[in-house]
This record gives sequence, structure tokens and C-alpha cells, in this order.
Amino acid sequence: MAQEQVVRESDKLSSCDTYFETIQSRKKLPKAFQESLTDAFAKIPVSSFPGVPGGQIVEIPADTTIGEALEILSECNILAAPVKDPDAGTSLNWRDRYLGVIDYSSIVLWVLEIAELAAAAISTSTATAAGIGAGTAGALGALALGVTGPVAVAGLTAAAAVGAAVAGGVAADKVAGKDAPAAADRLGENFYKVILQEEPFKSTTVRSIIKSYRWAPFVPVATDSTMLTVLLLLSKYRLRNVPVIEPGKPDIKNFITQSAVVQGLERCKGRDWFDLIAASPISELGLPFMSPHEIISIQKDELVLEAFKRMKDNQIGGLPVVEGPRKRIVGNLSIGDIRHLLLRPELFSNFRKLTVTDFMNTIVTATRQIGKVTQPITCKPNSTLGDVIHTLASQSVHRIYTINENDEVVGVITLRDVISCFITEPSYHFDDYFGFAVKEMLSQ
Repeated sequence: MAQEQVVRESDKLSSCDTYFETIQSRKKLPKAFQESLTDAFAKIPVSSFPGVPGGQIVEIPADTTIGEALEILSECNILAAPVKDPDAGTSLNWRDRYLGVIDYSSIVLWVLEIAELAAAAISTSTATAAGIGAGTAGALGALALGVTGPVAVAGLTAAAAVGAAVAGGVAADKVAGKDAPAAADRLGENFYKVILQEEPFKSTTVRSIIKSYRWAPFVPVATDSTMLTVLLLLSKYRLRNVPVIEPGKPDIKNFITQSAVVQGLERCKGRDWFDLIAASPISELGLPFMSPHEIISIQKDELVLEAFKRMKDNQIGGLPVVEGPRKRIVGNLSIGDIRHLLLRPELFSNFRKLTVTDFMNTIVTATRQIGKVTQPITCKPNSTLGDVIHTLASQSVHRIYTINENDEVVGVITLRDVISCFITEPSYHFDDYFGFAVKEMLSQ
């Protein structure tokens, strides 16, 4: 077991190293300028970074139910929050106090998976839903979201599976055989009622699934750490957010996200160092780093659930919506858009049959968010890094697609890629500054 964990950690580090080495090899910045920029970030204390809007960091107690957690995130208009262990008592050790970071979109994916597995369990007349694996769900045209799904974790027995189906509006004596797939379809008639009042959802807590389902790890930095540490965690090491703690004190002082960093860079316009790098064409910085054949996309007439499944399977936050064999871009979806399945009952009630086009058209009609939901956020190969940063910051999006003269997708640039353009990693930095944090992350 210990040897397997060492191998797994080594593989993850190797992947991070490969990504970052590729980025550094493609950048055409003068070496002296790049080193001076990295040194500058190494001298900026984390404590100088602006706090979260409103000044209060939202934390989710581990004993909170899944439904209540969704409500908290929705009311606070945030997509993620650290999970606090109420059993930690007065401990000042962050490893005792925090279990991870809960993500809004992942909760929704979890609920959808449970609904599909309930239908699968009933339709095959199994004695226990624990025998329903991702392959079975996939064969039914369901959400095969991975072998680490929450079935065993939540203890979804046959009775609970029937409960989930009944919650969807199907009578218990009618959910067998051919009627079973309707269980998942009907679930959407009142999503919040189901997860707040019906089993297995209402009794499932954040604690019961956070370590088995794929949440983000809790990897903090101290207030006296440097911004270089934060930028490396948000770029090379693939974290989307970094909690800031003050050693010897119990509470989180800040919660720095990739988006907040890029918006901070946007505010640096007018400073010599920023203007120099921002004026560079993205091609001189090796952007986009991803080659055209590596781009994961979704055809506009495919199922929207397939789009969200593809994001989760590939651990990406969004993908372009394309049409035709040449993949002309017509829109974009992000993992955060899955929230609309909750907000629009007519979408959720038909979630297994909904195409990407139908999903986007319904959202535009209901919310009029044409810019973010349907119109693709794009740039051209000759755009400057400053142009890209401005678009990402002003549109509050996490990725921008590079297109050619025929509107065909030839690359994607993420927040992670942009942050990586500004820094290198000194040879000593991993062990001296945050080796313990990254090793903690990889062990989860």
C-alpha cells in the first residue's frame, strides 16, 4: 500500500514537472527578465494580497448535509469553500481542522450519479446498488463518472435506491423493470426538495463523501509565505484555490483563487514589468501550450451530460462547443454551468436527453447571459498576453480559446497557463518553501 502511494505521488509530480518544463521551454522571454520577475514575486508576502470580497471566508462544517452545503454556496454566490471539521475542537493544527475544499459543481455531479445508479439498481433488480459499477451505468446511457463514485461511500442499498427513485416521483411498486429509467428522469421535478427531504440525499453529509469523492485538497500557505509559492501552487501544481493560514491561529485568513490572481495582474497595467510581458504576442510565450489534437471538445448535438462527464473524466473545467469535423467553435461550456440544471426545473427533469444546443438555448432564454453561456470567448494567435488577461479578468471566465481565420479551435489558454507565464521555479523552492504542502496534497 505504501509503495503504491509513493508511485502515485511520483506520477503526479512527474505530470506537474512535465507541464511546467514544457511551458518554460517555449517562453521566449529574456532569461534575466524572467529571473528578476520570479525573484520579485518571491519577495512579495502573501499577507499583502487583497482579501476575499466582503472580508469573510465562508466555511462549510463537515457535518453539513449535501443539500445544506449547496444552499450555502448558492446564497453566498461562490463555487467552492473549505470544509471544517467540528470535531477538531480547539486544535490549532490545520491538518486537524480542515478536511478539504468542497466544490459546487462536484456536488451536483454526485447527485446526478446517485440518481442514475438508483435507476440502474432498480431496473436490474439487484439486491444492492453497491453492485452497480460505472460500466453498468454507462451501458444504460447513464453518467459513468468513475469507479470512485459514492455508491459504497453513501451505503446506497436497494431500499435507498428505491427511495431515490420514489423521490423522483415514481411509485415504489412501479419502479421495477422497464419503468426504472424514469426514476432518474423524474428526479428533477423538484431538485432541492429531493436533496433536502428524501433519502439518500438528506442524510448524506459532506464528511461522508469528501475523502472518497474527488474534492480539491486543502493545501494552505502561511501568511509569511511568498506570492511565488501561491503562484506555483495555482499553476504548476494545478490547485484552483489556496487557503492562507496564520501559524498558531485557528482560522483561515484568506482564500486566493486563480481568478483573483489574474484579476490582480490586470490591475498591474502601467507598471513596467507587467507592460513588458503583457505586450508580448501569445506565440512568443508559447501559448497556447495545448496542441490542436489535444483539445477536448463537445459537438453541439451531443448530450450535455456527456459534456460534463468529459470535463470530469479529464479533470478540466470547461470545453468548447463545436460543430462539424473541422470543429468550428459555436459556444463554450464550463463545469460551473451545471448549476443551471438545478435552477431550471425544465432542464433537470429531462437531463438525460438534453443536448448541448438545447441546454445553451434554454439558459440564454431564461437568464439572457448570452456572453458567458453561449458566445465563445476567443482570441487569435497574434493576440497579446495583455489582451488575453483583460478578457479573462473582465469576463470572469477561466479559459479562452484560440481560433484561426475559419473559427476553428486551435488551442485553449487557461488561468493556469497565464499565471505560469510570469514565473519560473527556483531549484530550491519546492523543499524550502512548500514541499510539505505539496506532499500533503499528493497523499490525498
